[in-house]
Amino acid sequence: MVGQVNKWKQEMEIHLHEELLPFWLDRVWDSQWGGYLTQWDADGKDSGVDEKSLLAHMRTIYSLSLACSLHHDLDGRCAKLAKKGVYFAIEHYWDPVHEGFFWLFNRKNEVVIDKKIVYGHSFAMYALSTYAKTFGDPLALEYAEKCFDLLQIYAAETSYGGYWEMFERDWTLSPGGSGGGDRKTLDVHMHLMEAYTALYNASGKAIHRRKLEEIIDLINTKILHPVHKTGIPQFNCDWSVAPQIKFDIIWGWDRFADDSGAKPNALDNTSYGHNVEFFWLLSDALRVLGKSIQPYESMFVKILDHAVSYGVDREYGGVYVEGSLDGSAVYDDCKEFWQQAEFLIGMLDAYLTFGDEKFLEAYGNVHAFVFDRMIRHDLGEWLALLKRDGTPIWTHMSHSWKVNYHTIRAATLSLQRMDQILLRLQ
Repeated sequence: MVGQVNKWKQEMEIHLHEELLPFWLDRVWDSQWGGYLTQWDADGKDSGVDEKSLLAHMRTIYSLSLACSLHHDLDGRCAKLAKKGVYFAIEHYWDPVHEGFFWLFNRKNEVVIDKKIVYGHSFAMYALSTYAKTFGDPLALEYAEKCFDLLQIYAAETSYGGYWEMFERDWTLSPGGSGGGDRKTLDVHMHLMEAYTALYNASGKAIHRRKLEEIIDLINTKILHPVHKTGIPQFNCDWSVAPQIKFDIIWGWDRFADDSGAKPNALDNTSYGHNVEFFWLLSDALRVLGKSIQPYESMFVKILDHAVSYGVDREYGGVYVEGSLDGSAVYDDCKEFWQQAEFLIGMLDAYLTFGDEKFLEAYGNVHAFVFDRMIRHDLGEWLALLKRDGTPIWTHMSHSWKVNYHTIRAATLSLQRMDQILLRLQ
């Protein structure tokens, strides 16, 4: 087993240092207008899309900062570009009138969509807190805390708990339905959990700890299926399950909805990738809080067994996109980049937690699929979407939601976990 883990580690190190990080470091800064460029076609060339997003910008700050924190910077270039991104966002993307970050911009960094989206602010907190913790930067931490404070003022839903997610520029709640103003989602609350983890880790403040503990409890009591412990995507205000619909402001919904905006199996679907991501993010949050995982072990076992039993493709390799809550059906057997990335981290974390070799076997399955079929080794980044057998569906390297956050995070954190496993196996 030691030899196999060392082999995975060597392959991942080569990919991160010689392919993935160079892909971004050579391309990402916009030398004409400032900010990050994230629109890359199948040849790794600028696709020309006139768009920059808060999401892509903050995810890039996070990725570069994480690489530095885990000692994977390349000649100081990650640190330099992360700092430029932090100060650029504060100067150009922050709303000086109503506060908070705008959502979408053109290449000249002019605001295109001025709405305040909690999903975007979760990543602003995540990125700025990670940068602040890594480099000891008080300004980055100040703006991470500003985002946190704004959410407590405007987004906290106090009748049933949790957060509203879609707002106009002045923080008035957006309309319901496709406007999203009447929905709560797993996606946003899970990413708020990771954001609050990073914020508390950087600030050490009691209020940030308390809100992290609250959102952990809320996810476990309201968002996970009461029997299967799989994640449920969308809810009404009172946490009754709502059909999953497409919002006007979207991320990562490129192929799911028909003209009605409704998703197939809208009341019975779960993401294998989200479930595994939730496992390792909650494990990480508990480590930062200094808490035992023991109260959550039975829930973790259900989540992980569901993902490994139903989400991993034993024939072609890799992880399916979605299936039923009870595991009886796979609804989407494509292979999307981010589910693979989250499985890599999650399966190593699961092995460290439970010591069951089935998790290393699942890691090996996904690792082989990613390295054989998903990574464009000639360019350095991952393909976004493949058919079940690995045939590419989308060939672009990046756009506003498929950037570097999942891929760089998977590479760096997998290497960290592999080092921990090797120490244990020696």
